[in-house]
Amino acid sequence: MAIDKKFLNQLVNVTSRAAVASSYLVGKKDKIAADKAAVDSMRSNLNNLDIKGQIVIGEGELDEAPMLYIGEKLGTNKGPEFDIAVDPLEGTNFAANNLPGALSVIAITEKNNLFKAPETYMEKISTKVNEKNVIDLDYTVKQNISNLSDYLNKNPENLTACIMDRPRHKEIIDELNKLKVNLKLITDGDVSGALLVTEEKYNVDIFLGTGGGPEGVLAAAALDAFNCNFQGRFLFKTEEDKARAKKMGIKDLTKKYELNEIVTGDSIFCATGITSGDLVAGIEIQDNDFVSETLVTHKSSGIKKVIKLKQKVK
Repeated sequence: MAIDKKFLNQLVNVTSRAAVASSYLVGKKDKIAADKAAVDSMRSNLNNLDIKGQIVIGEGELDEAPMLYIGEKLGTNKGPEFDIAVDPLEGTNFAANNLPGALSVIAITEKNNLFKAPETYMEKISTKVNEKNVIDLDYTVKQNISNLSDYLNKNPENLTACIMDRPRHKEIIDELNKLKVNLKLITDGDVSGALLVTEEKYNVDIFLGTGGGPEGVLAAAALDAFNCNFQGRFLFKTEEDKARAKKMGIKDLTKKYELNEIVTGDSIFCATGITSGDLVAGIEIQDNDFVSETLVTHKSSGIKKVIKLKQKVK
């Protein structure tokens, strides 16, 4: 079943309003307050939609932020049943410090079509290449780069890898440097990093490393519409993490998930810029109007575009 296109504009409005709410706190050095503003706006606008929605990917414990929590029901309880994934403020540090790339993000699928991911870390990899056995989480960095350079007919020094600049990635970064691969290091913004493989204009061939599991699922919803490749494996470090995963129905804690196991059926994805970044421009407020840019995908209708809106600030 396809999701009605009318929800596309409704969801763009939800992320745009959340982005505006958060934009007033950009640069104020308070990521919790910036996140809370986005959360409160997103919750109230989702509750106005004629849907029976349930959060399956919430934001939360890792950021110790106010949550749209997993299991929370949203909407008027009329209309279609949707699974909802949210990251009301992706890149909390970007917003707090007025740095590029803060986003407000949502994805929806029909009920039971979105992987219920626990709030834990995920090892992930994304590329534009969708052939089997070219890129794989189980391959070494060297093997992935060698396969990718053969497939794209580019030398490794003409490839660009995007990875979060974190101590945990030191070995991967050292290996990429040894292979002379160009690096795009990001400090935050796990969803947008994974999406830089979608279009040639971003000049990123591969995204890899470990980041948030919920962000991996959100990115997968957009990557699916772009017919890109994505794999993820959750990392459960504590017994509490493992128990929670089992309670959510995850039997094999070491399983590598393909994109079609994370998102099935139709989906809509929206990411509105709060501060300007690679994907979209940030919120501009002019008198009593705001201008927003939102990257939107709707799998069944083939929509993959940036929508620019000018609306009244309520």
